[in-house]
Amino acid sequence: MRCYDVAPMYRKTCNGNAKTLKFSDRANAITPFYAMAFSEKASALEAQGFHVVRLNIGEPDFGAPQPVVAAMQAVMEKAELPYTSALGLPALRDAIAGFYQTRHGVAVKPNNVVVTAGASAALLLVCAALINEGDVVMLADPAYPCNRQFIRAFGGQLQSIAAGAEDRFQLTPQSVKANWQSSTKGVMLASPSNPTGTSVSQADLQAICEFAKAKGCWRIVDEIYLNLSHHDDGQTALAFDPDAIVINSFSKYFGMTGWRLGWCVVPDEMVPVMERLAQNLYICPSTPAQHAALACFTPETLNVCERRRDILLHRRQLVLEGLAEIGLSVDVEPDGAFYVYINVTPTGLTAMDFCERLLEEHHVALTPGNDFGQATGDDYVRLSFAAAEQELELGIKRMGEFVSKLGISA
Repeated sequence: MRCYDVAPMYRKTCNGNAKTLKFSDRANAITPFYAMAFSEKASALEAQGFHVVRLNIGEPDFGAPQPVVAAMQAVMEKAELPYTSALGLPALRDAIAGFYQTRHGVAVKPNNVVVTAGASAALLLVCAALINEGDVVMLADPAYPCNRQFIRAFGGQLQSIAAGAEDRFQLTPQSVKANWQSSTKGVMLASPSNPTGTSVSQADLQAICEFAKAKGCWRIVDEIYLNLSHHDDGQTALAFDPDAIVINSFSKYFGMTGWRLGWCVVPDEMVPVMERLAQNLYICPSTPAQHAALACFTPETLNVCERRRDILLHRRQLVLEGLAEIGLSVDVEPDGAFYVYINVTPTGLTAMDFCERLLEEHHVALTPGNDFGQATGDDYVRLSFAAAEQELELGIKRMGEFVSKLGISA
């Protein structure tokens, strides 16, 4: 049995002997993931007997569709579950390629599909494949925090471009051109975005991709929430930029967060590079999860996922109306994913103070904008409406009580 203290530079054995550990600069530079930190605080309150409304994590409450669960149960009855190819199960790569054709009308070769251990692993592999020490990568501020860490982990330099409400919190062709540097090697976009739920218009996305391509730079487009677009089914960047690298996941649209399964689509010349990296970094994605995921692309499962998308649209409206009633502003309404980005400056509190007090005093967990960037991180908090409707209603009610106490009214 071993025990550890919390000091970052020391490890203590149970007999009290201390050994000094010197951690890497890379590890020491990584900031906390505040969404998870607030989850830990919420768990501590729940352990004390409080009911915490958790609206801080982007995790659909539906879980995996029943056909996928049944497929997993069948798979687990097998005695042997050997490694698959590092690139993924061929049948699953075929199914994903087929999904692009049927859902988006885009022809994708199965060979260009790389199945990964979650979208995070896809981002990890892609960054490892493309980024050299000192390479500059452009992305919006705000953006998903782990993307910054992936870039830095491989020696890349962040070029974060402040993107405000006037730009829907997204890069624009104008901001990309105005901020381009000779050392910029690539651009990373997310549409729809976490944390804002806003999309880049197809015209703007195409213009950004064409500009970067003309500069000889790569384009990574995070499309994890693509099939949770609110007004239509969204459009993959592959429709106009077949050499773009797109990232997707089974976590959001298919509700399989803990299954840790994702994919990316990469150009021909990148496939063997991705294979070598995957072989060395994690061997292959989960074999049972891959077999079960084949059931995602059946008509039955896709119908379930579309019904769930309709439910999320209803929840979106419930949250937007509820926030307006209690006097909190959503500067840009989301058009995808399941997030709203709430402006808390009228409360007189920073985002961190707002989230800490709301959790401690009214037991509602949100995520401060500091997780997602610096430009306006103190001004916004993220609410996830992936939770059940009754939890959303209770959360809005408690938030109303909190802002009323602060002197804010609709």
